[in-house]
Amino acid sequence: VQLQASGGGLVQAGDSLSLSCAVFGRTFRAFVVGWFRQAPGSEREFVAAVSGNAGRTYYARSVKDRFAISRDDGRNTVYLQLNSLKPEDTAVYYCGAGGLGITVSQRALQSPRSYDRWGQGTLVTVSS
Repeated sequence: VQLQASGGGLVQAGDSLSLSCAVFGRTFRAFVVGWFRQAPGSEREFVAAVSGNAGRTYYARSVKDRFAISRDDGRNTVYLQLNSLKPEDTAVYYCGAGGLGITVSQRALQSPRSYDRWGQGTLVTVSS
């Protein structure tokens, strides 16, 4: 299984951006696909996730009202819509794939260690 993230760029505060995570090699219905981000000097933090089978979505509190995760079954792709962007959203955004079992707990779902496949990351820079 391979993941490929794309869609990052330089935007101004208040703008929107759409990130894509294409999954290759196996249908993402067999996984949880999550988005994480990592700012310089910081740990990788959970942003959002979607379960491949039930399509249930999960969000970090800090982005719940601004970001939206969705999926396109036909394209085997997961999207992350970023709205009302703030300078503190600046980070490299990564998508990862983990087993469906990680949804049993919030801690497992939000831990990067639960995801064993990662895309290469895409940089989002938000200027003030």
